[in-house]
Amino acid sequence: MKNPVTQVTLKNGMKVMLKEIHTAPIISSWIWYRVGSRDEPTGRTGISHWTEHMMFKGTKKFPARVLDKAISRDGGRWNASTSRDSTRYYETMPAGKIDLALRLEADRMQNSIFDKKGVESERTVIISEREGSENEPTFLLSEAVQHAAFRVHPYHHDIIGDMADLKTITRDELYAHYRTYYVPGNAVLSIAGDFETKSMLQRIRELYESIPNGSNPPRIARPEPEQKGEIRLVVEGPGETAFTQVAWHFPNATHPDYFPLQVLESLLNGASGLSYKTSRLYRALVDREFAVDVSGWSESTIDPYLYRITITHRPDRKTEEALSVLGDEIKKLQDEPVPDEEIKRAVKQARAVFAYGSENITHQAFWMGYTAMFADYSWYTAYLNKLAKVTPKDVQRVAQIYLQPRYRVVGTYIPNGRGA
Repeated sequence: MKNPVTQVTLKNGMKVMLKEIHTAPIISSWIWYRVGSRDEPTGRTGISHWTEHMMFKGTKKFPARVLDKAISRDGGRWNASTSRDSTRYYETMPAGKIDLALRLEADRMQNSIFDKKGVESERTVIISEREGSENEPTFLLSEAVQHAAFRVHPYHHDIIGDMADLKTITRDELYAHYRTYYVPGNAVLSIAGDFETKSMLQRIRELYESIPNGSNPPRIARPEPEQKGEIRLVVEGPGETAFTQVAWHFPNATHPDYFPLQVLESLLNGASGLSYKTSRLYRALVDREFAVDVSGWSESTIDPYLYRITITHRPDRKTEEALSVLGDEIKKLQDEPVPDEEIKRAVKQARAVFAYGSENITHQAFWMGYTAMFADYSWYTAYLNKLAKVTPKDVQRVAQIYLQPRYRVVGTYIPNGRGA
């Protein structure tokens, strides 16, 4: 097997994934925590993203400004992000400098500074971030659609959180969130690059194995009930352009229908990062001048989430016209098996996107940890084979099951013409 992955669980429960890649003198190290907006109750929405911000405030051993300069001086780069299901931090460094990243993450797993001044500073930053998003019509529309699609499950709220909670979350709540979820048993360390596995694992044990495991973090178990009929909503706001977003409930990343749905998505929307102008929806909506643009996406999540299509409307067309054309294209998928050649092209596009997203060392380390959040590494290694096995009948079947009108949320943004 090319570039096999070594997987080890430390005595304190932390999972370690190591992949030697000796193509360049670079190492990428990612640490993943199983906590995201999915773990946030009402009243504390946005707390995972805010905690991620606080982790850059540094520790006593690694003050924030000193650390940033040290990583830059060593030729490295670092960042972090929060999703619905996880929070992840990474450093990509010259191979001989990776020890700085390992020491940093071991320290801030335990000793991150959550002082009141820093918390209030980040409150201002995150509220400003939220206000900036609220100036974007597509954010307002997307959030309204998400709220309507999930009444019970915590996927209801956006990752950045609700403004009411951003104004009231306390320092102690943030620190408790950090102490609850930033524990070894809730973490995965994924490293790829130019190293020797035995010595790397020895160093990881030295730095991480003595960190206390902590308790198993609580999980919110609130499955979303089946939607009983189509939901329609309207959002009004500034701007000159109308948008419509249509969302269907889609299964999670480990469901057997996930792969046929990825091919269906490629047929309708084209492949992200590649030309999408040959896709069915672009040809039907944009080429025929019913819309200015159309795009779609789904996500790989722990629990069932959404497949969304966003239409940017032409000012000289009614929004219902574009929605009718969208419905016609979906009905074609439901009524007739897609020709083999078109399926092969869609699979080829989806494979290309996957390959582009897996080619460098940083991406290799990313995929190891990412798949560990909802499955295991075999999900990644089997991805291309499972796509290749998708048949026209598979695509027709999942279109019939999941793209029914009664399972969709249709949101339209109506501009008031006052500019953005």
